[in-house]
Amino acid sequence: MENRFKKSLLDPNTMSVTWELVPGRGSREKSQESALAAAEAAAKGGKVHALTITDNPGGNPAMMADYLGEEILKKGIEPLVHFTCKDKNRNQMESQLYALDRAGVRNLLVMTGDYPVSGFEGRPKPVFDLDPTHVLSLIRDMNNGLEYPGMKGMIKHQASDFFAGAAVSPFKANEAEQMVQYYKLKKKVASGAQFIVPQLGFDARKFHELIQFMKLNNLDVPVVGNIYILPYGAARIMNQNQLPGCVVTDKLLAKLDEERQAEDKGAAERLLRAAKMYAFMKGMGYAGVHIGGHNIKYEQVEYIIDKGEELSANWMDLLPEFDFPMDNGFYYYEKDYKTGLNTEIPTQRKGRPLDTEVEFTYRISRLVHSMMFEPGKNFFGLMKNVSKKVDGKSLERPYHTIEHLAKVMLYDCKDCGDCALMDIAYVCPMSQCPKNQRNGACGGSFNGWCEVYPNEKKCIYVRVYSRLKDYGQEDQLDTYKIAPCNWDLHQTSSWINFYTGKDHSAERLGLTETQKDAPAADKK
Repeated sequence: MENRFKKSLLDPNTMSVTWELVPGRGSREKSQESALAAAEAAAKGGKVHALTITDNPGGNPAMMADYLGEEILKKGIEPLVHFTCKDKNRNQMESQLYALDRAGVRNLLVMTGDYPVSGFEGRPKPVFDLDPTHVLSLIRDMNNGLEYPGMKGMIKHQASDFFAGAAVSPFKANEAEQMVQYYKLKKKVASGAQFIVPQLGFDARKFHELIQFMKLNNLDVPVVGNIYILPYGAARIMNQNQLPGCVVTDKLLAKLDEERQAEDKGAAERLLRAAKMYAFMKGMGYAGVHIGGHNIKYEQVEYIIDKGEELSANWMDLLPEFDFPMDNGFYYYEKDYKTGLNTEIPTQRKGRPLDTEVEFTYRISRLVHSMMFEPGKNFFGLMKNVSKKVDGKSLERPYHTIEHLAKVMLYDCKDCGDCALMDIAYVCPMSQCPKNQRNGACGGSFNGWCEVYPNEKKCIYVRVYSRLKDYGQEDQLDTYKIAPCNWDLHQTSSWINFYTGKDHSAERLGLTETQKDAPAADKK
C-alpha cells in the first residue's frame, strides 16, 4: 500500500499535516476512545496526512503507541508512531520493529524519550541501551534487508518499508547546547533519518535557523515544523522547564496572560497564532507541520490549515509577532535586520566565552591520552604489548583493578568495558549522563543544565563542547558515530579491550588483530 504520509511529505506541492494524539494511561478509558474518535474525524476530513502518537510522554506510563497505530491505520489514515529509546533494550526494539512492520505501521519518529518519572510502585528503571542514531541505523538496515550471521552462513530478511524521522531542538540558549544539537542532527541524517521535526518553541528566527542549517549543510531531507496550540496553563509549565525541551519565554508567557483575560479565555488568539505559525513555516520552506495541543478538535485543526494557507501569501508580515528570543540566546547565524531572520553568515564562535569551565582533570587526561592511546606514539606500543600479555592470564585481574580504581576516582567509571571516554573529551556518558547518550545530547537540557538534574548538574555535552572548544577541536563531535556499548565486555578491562581490538574503537583506529599499529590515515 502507498504510504500517504511519505508521499505528502516528499511532494513539493503539498504542505503535509500531522496531528498529535496522546493515548493516555489505560486501555479502554476516555483518552483512548477520544483518540480513536479523532482519528475517524481526521480520516473523513481528508486534510490531515498522518496522526502522530506519543510514547509515554513526560516519562509516565501510557497505552503503547504501536497498538493505537494499528487501530488508526484501520480507520483509513496513516499513523506516525513515536519510537523512543528510554524503556527498551536493543533486542526489544528490534522485536518491536518486526511487529510494526508486519502490522503495516511504517512511519516512525525516533527520539531519545523523556526520562521516566513515574510507574507502578515508584519510578521505573530507565534503559537507554541505544540512542536515536543507533536505532535509525537499525531501521535503515531493516529497510535494506537486515543481515546477520546464522548457523549456515549469513541470513538476510525481506526488506521492511519504514519511513523514519528524528527530532532536533533549535531552541537552545547557550552556544554549547545549540552546537551539540546540530552536530547530533548531522549524525541522525547520516544514520538514515528521512525527515526532521524540531522540538517546541515560538521564535520565528530559530525556526528559520533550522531550515537554513539543513540547506547550507546539504542535509537533504524534509523538515516538519512543530505547532502547539498553547494555553496559559501549559505555557507556564513550559516556561518553568517542567516539560523538558519545550521553550516558552517570559515575553510570550506575559502575552498569553493578557490574552486569557478575554471572554473566550484566549481561545481565538491561540488558534490564530497556530495558523500564523503554519503560514510562516510554509513560507520558510518547511515541508509540513505537526499540530499538537490538549483536547484539540478536528475542526480546530482544519481552521489552522485553512487560515494558515490564507495567511501564507504574506507570511513575512507575521514575523514581528514571533519575536520571542531567549535571554542572551545564541543563534547559529548572524541576524538579518531587514527581515528579522538570519543571514547565511555563521555567528563568530571563536573568542566567545565557554559555557562552563574546563577542569584540570581534562588537561591531564589529554596528556595521558597523547602518550598512551594514540596509535604509533610514545607508550602506545608498550601498553598494547602489556595488554596482550595479561589478557586471559592471572595478572589480568590486578591490571583491571588498577585501571578501574583510577577511572572511578577520575571519571566515576561504571566498568562497562567498552569505554567512550576518549570519544567525548573524557566525560563518561555511562555514569554522568542519566540517558547514557554516546553521540550527543538529548533535547531536554535547559540553560546548560541536565534535564534530570536541573540547576544541579550541567549537561555532559555542555562540558564536552567547552572542553573541546578550549583546544579548538569542537568539530570532533561531528566526525564519527560512536557504537552502542557492547555488554559482552561489561566488567572487563577497557584498556585490554581497546589495545587488543575488542571494543568499538577497533575498526576506526585500525586496532583489530589483523591490522598493524600504524595510525589510521583517516579517523572519521
